[in-house]
Amino acid sequence: MKQVVQNYRSGELALLDVPAPGCKPGGVLVRSAYSLISTGTELMKVSEAGLSMVGKARSRPDQVAKVVQSVATNGVPATYRKVMGKLDSWTPLGYSLCGVVEQVGDGIDDVSVGDVVACAGNEHALHAELNWVPKNLYTRVPDGLAPRHAAFGTVGSIALQGVRRGESQLGEVALVIGLGLIGQLVVQLLAASGVRVVGVDPDPARCELAERMGAVACGDPGSPTVAASVAELTGGHGADQVYLAAGGTGNEPVELAARLSRDRGRVVDIGKCSLDLPWNAYYEKELDVRFSRSYGPGRYDPEYELEGRDYPIGYVRWTERRNLACFLDLVARGRVDVEPLVSHTADFDDAVETYRSLEDGGLKAVAVLFRYTGQAPEAAAPEVALPAVRRGAAAPSVARPRKASVRLAFVGAGNYATSMLLPHLTGRDGVELSTVVTTTALSAANAKRKFGFTEATTELDAVLDDPSVDAVFVVTRHSSHAELTRRALLAGKAVFVEKPLALTEDELAGVLAAVEESGNDRLQVGFNRRFAPLLQEARQRFGDRTGPANLRYLVNAGRLEHGSWYLQQATQGSRFAGEGGHFIDTASRLLGADPVSVYAVASPGGEDLQVVLGYPGGSTATVSYLTNGPAGFPKETLDLMADGRALRIDDFVRASVYDGRRRWVSSRLPKARDKGQAAQLAAFVRAVRTGGPMPVPLESLVATTAATLAVRTGLASGTPVTLAAAR
Repeated sequence: MKQVVQNYRSGELALLDVPAPGCKPGGVLVRSAYSLISTGTELMKVSEAGLSMVGKARSRPDQVAKVVQSVATNGVPATYRKVMGKLDSWTPLGYSLCGVVEQVGDGIDDVSVGDVVACAGNEHALHAELNWVPKNLYTRVPDGLAPRHAAFGTVGSIALQGVRRGESQLGEVALVIGLGLIGQLVVQLLAASGVRVVGVDPDPARCELAERMGAVACGDPGSPTVAASVAELTGGHGADQVYLAAGGTGNEPVELAARLSRDRGRVVDIGKCSLDLPWNAYYEKELDVRFSRSYGPGRYDPEYELEGRDYPIGYVRWTERRNLACFLDLVARGRVDVEPLVSHTADFDDAVETYRSLEDGGLKAVAVLFRYTGQAPEAAAPEVALPAVRRGAAAPSVARPRKASVRLAFVGAGNYATSMLLPHLTGRDGVELSTVVTTTALSAANAKRKFGFTEATTELDAVLDDPSVDAVFVVTRHSSHAELTRRALLAGKAVFVEKPLALTEDELAGVLAAVEESGNDRLQVGFNRRFAPLLQEARQRFGDRTGPANLRYLVNAGRLEHGSWYLQQATQGSRFAGEGGHFIDTASRLLGADPVSVYAVASPGGEDLQVVLGYPGGSTATVSYLTNGPAGFPKETLDLMADGRALRIDDFVRASVYDGRRRWVSSRLPKARDKGQAAQLAAFVRAVRTGGPMPVPLESLVATTAATLAVRTGLASGTPVTLAAAR
């Protein structure tokens, strides 16, 4: 079998052919599916191996002390031979993996051949095709948890044990110093525990990742953001607990911990950093300094790890093995998300090249996985076929003569219809408001009185069967959109449906089946932002582009009030399914194409989303849909960059374009935000009245809806979703 090894004397790394281990009693033989490189611990070991003998001695003073003791006991020659023999040997790497049980040793009755298990230990969960793992260092992987995610079990247990040592409580504030792999997991675990977290790391990318994973704020150690955030969250008292998850030889993390801790706060050392405690600072605050020892109780106890003697749960609630199982359960239930931490997945055959790339900085990563051949293959990225738009032979009822005026009917007259749509239609030349349909008689009567409808009813058929009605507006709750649209199309009406068009792939297919059956493709979805005057003008000022573009769309969605029907996800779909099409359509309009791929990541609570859309020609759009922003912050900000130019739209009240030499800014601020509703309605009415094409091609409406629905598929799979043309 193959195993990754290193010569500590020369620093040489190799993928060595070694004999397969036997299956001893008290453990299982596991064939690796994925193993995880700990980019902190393992790279430190790899780097130390490349040092001179003096450098090695300086990095490991504990080992130097042992050598001195050996010299006193055995003499210089014997000690020299012993040390050189140990240095000039292959040593293993790795300690966190997931694999499949291939053989069960005597005395093991909790797993069977074929079970998927997560394994721990720097002598048992190695980067090797086969490992023998004793009982207390493996645990069964929960059903449905991907092996690549279960491979995080050991490092997750290290982070979990650190959080346990911090004794976090609901409502406390924690400072996490060092946002590498362990630090990122500590952030998520604390956030899942109801603790507000501030992160510290010199790498802006890691700070951004930690904020996506649940941190309230993150910043560089020298940034005033960190101290200000801690002060704001704690009323100036300081952090309740500080987690040292940083490496290196500097003493800055320890000093920062003292400065930002509250009186009698807790400081937990998880990483391997300098601990030259500034006596005055720690004494004056009486800080409680704690160490977190690896995966939990049982670590370094040979009776526990090798002989399988468990600690009674009544005395030791959380052992190594129980921590491992607990972390996997958190990942399986979506309380911790490890997929965003995976920077790279490499084939095991490329292990040496991967380590070298990490060491020389060519590969910058938080976490790297080795993928082994022949076992638990990584699931292929899901592919969603875009529903084909087929138009049948047009029926007589959908003939499109030019009309002097159009008769419109409304199904639904709630807040959005009465505030954002009907005011733009009432009194418009060439528009007659025919019939309003609502579920209650009084709401229909109110809408008739306020907006001048000719008729008010609670019967939908009164509209669908009326040949004088040219177009139907569907402005009801999300769950009814697709069915009402389908029925109106079959009745030969032009349809304006507020977003979303559909909440499921089956609903979308039903709408398109109605188009094919009736030959009626007169459909518009309420994606109004593409019609906003500021967006139109900014797009014109930006001009045509030749190269790929990058678009960033920040949506400060905010919290919903308790009782809002938007929260009824079981019947009305998720918030993003309901309104995400707005932002995808806007991005597609600016990029001049429909998306071809979707990758989505959710916060531990599932409310906040990062959606990355791929477009033809290499363009990308990132939609950050966030609910934890302040109420006074703009709801939507959008930036587009391509060909050395930049376009920015600030909440649809201000737009600007930069081209390197000059800058255009919208000449005046509108009195109110104009997100394009009036222009969209004018375009729809004009298309119905003239019989011309609808404002947005049906194929684009379908592509936007399919991309919005693909977000759910991507979240479930943890991989990008390809939007493929129907075959």
